[in-house]
Amino acid sequence: MLDLKLIRREPDAVRSALVRRGPELGGAVDRLVALDEAWREATQAAEGLRAEQKAASDELAAGKREGRDVSPQLARLKEVSAEVKALGERARQAEAQLLELLGTLPNLPDPTAAEPQDEVLRVVGDATKTGRDHLALAGERIDMERGARLSGSRFAYLRGDLVMLELALVQWTLSMLRGHGFEPVIPPVLVREQALYGTGFLPDTEQQIYHLPADDLYLAGTSEVALASLHAGEILDAADLPLRYAGFSPCFRREAGSAGKDTRGIFRVHQFDKVEMFSFVAPDRGAEEHDRLLAIEEEIMSALQIPYRVVNIAVDDLGASAAKKYDIEAWLPGQGRYRELTSTSNTTDFQARRLEIRVRSQGAKPQTLHTLNGTAVAVGRTVIALLENGQREDGSIALPAVLGPYGSPSELPPAA
Repeated sequence: MLDLKLIRREPDAVRSALVRRGPELGGAVDRLVALDEAWREATQAAEGLRAEQKAASDELAAGKREGRDVSPQLARLKEVSAEVKALGERARQAEAQLLELLGTLPNLPDPTAAEPQDEVLRVVGDATKTGRDHLALAGERIDMERGARLSGSRFAYLRGDLVMLELALVQWTLSMLRGHGFEPVIPPVLVREQALYGTGFLPDTEQQIYHLPADDLYLAGTSEVALASLHAGEILDAADLPLRYAGFSPCFRREAGSAGKDTRGIFRVHQFDKVEMFSFVAPDRGAEEHDRLLAIEEEIMSALQIPYRVVNIAVDDLGASAAKKYDIEAWLPGQGRYRELTSTSNTTDFQARRLEIRVRSQGAKPQTLHTLNGTAVAVGRTVIALLENGQREDGSIALPAVLGPYGSPSELPPAA
């Protein structure tokens, strides 16, 4: 959520920043400012009348004690009370509309977020290889037909050596992240609405989220939701920052609106596993931590020998909570193009403000801290990249040596 005090103090700057995301947001800022003024005016007027209301009440009580005619005081008291009630209702309605509108506004984009076209920052590795796609290479080790029979389209059974590859990939990633100071976490995947609101997924991506109405719970599309809420409502000690977590969990997305897109294989499915990085940092450390998360993602890609490029995501394509976002796109020989594999976002104080997470230095007032997130490994898509980039002419597949100590086979035989 945006800082209302900042909007009051610098409305023009906030308007200019949000217009980079979309021209219509300028009008939303104007409406917000008008609602804020109406709320404060009604509140101040009501508070002023309450003093008159108290004085009228005191005069009425004194007149009764003295046996005087108090009908004028009684009439005035009723009049003032009605005015206070009306102003209070006006203030309540303005505040409700204000908070509702404030909850729909996205984060202010970072000045260095790319303009309306993505900016490729660097390309790493050989992106000229072409070949068969992951389904042809995997054969029955990725069983889409039986997955669809069980659960519908965009579900799959992963079988045999690919299971060992996935588990090795997860364990290796968590081990690496632990070496970088991240605490491994297996979080709940069923979350309350407040957790999704707090991270900016509501109101924004309702169409992508599975809802269990009978329990009023939601299936999370990323462990970012649970990790962000780990310290919801808390005041952290500045000496304990940064706090870094690595969450492993299954993730669930409805993929609404993607009919006809990536229907072949496991690139875009409803259920997948992911290792997610999440950081709580001091307000002046956000940009530095963002670079750190990106560097770790690149370290993972290089260790897995996957060609990739780094993209600064365009400001008009940022999610609601992100001020800036980098994507790492892997080269997929089976498609002959780069596809998104991981991303990392700096959400500044947007999520922490919604989740009421603050930090306090010794002798200072608490302030809202900053949060960041980054995908370490989206397992299904990483398996695709490993299969397609490791393929040999005979159909066998070479797998990264770093995964061997964690239980991965060194190679896969050709699909039957």
